[in-house]
Amino acid sequence: MSNKIAVIRIRGPVKVEASINETMKRLGLLRKNTLVILPDSKEVKGMLEKAKDYITWGVVSEETISLLKSKKKPFVEKENKLIFRLNPPRGGFERKGIKTPFTLGGALGFRGEKINELIKRMIE
Repeated sequence: MSNKIAVIRIRGPVKVEASINETMKRLGLLRKNTLVILPDSKEVKGMLEKAKDYITWGVVSEETISLLKSKKKPFVEKENKLIFRLNPPRGGFERKGIKTPFTLGGALGFRGEKINELIKRMIE
């Protein structure tokens, strides 16, 4: 089975460039703290790279997907996408905040398997 990618919008819509806003709409990330589960494809990765300063993403486990479905009703379920509205994470985002990449201690960008921990903090 192919991997699924979980994408969470971290930053809101204020002062976002129009082309990035369009990418967010195509991903299904219209509001802050929205999560979308997408198939792992070259096209999706290109869109994620374009919007990397406003989102975080990683490879989501089947266990986390089933936990999400049991605790939160999908907001939209179409076009091979699952969209959920989540709460802000318990304990907040990483120490350096929502304007710094994950690799430097912030919340933005690719975080691999650690996306599962963030999702669990956001659904409780």
